[in-house]
Amino acid sequence: MLQKLSKNRGGFTLVEIMIVVAIIALLAAIAVPGFLRARKRAQASRVLNDLRLIDSAVDQYAIENNKTTGSVVPVTAWTSYMKQGTLLYNTGQDMFGNNYNAQTVDSLPKVPLATWNTLSDVAGTTFFSPYGP
Repeated sequence: MLQKLSKNRGGFTLVEIMIVVAIIALLAAIAVPGFLRARKRAQASRVLNDLRLIDSAVDQYAIENNKTTGSVVPVTAWTSYMKQGTLLYNTGQDMFGNNYNAQTVDSLPKVPLATWNTLSDVAGTTFFSPYGP
């Protein structure tokens, strides 16, 4: 026996699909700026951690080499106290490719100005304190 095709087909109309797509787009428009801000904040946290590591490496270098306050420590000297294979160890730069340059014993390292400008909208002076530019 042949069955009659049902005239009531189950499915979604174009309008219903467009409404779902519009809702998803609205949710994405709300969420994406938050994700971008969180990413920049994480980058700022990494730069802050790098500055702490540099400060520690310079202190370690000064102790082991009998350097006094105000002595300049070249990049090749303090990077040798970083974990091998890391960006700091290999290049002495931050994740944006900006150089941390030579450091001074008993002076805090500073955020590179270009990095500061890149991250200043999510991490201001109080965030980077006392390592501000």
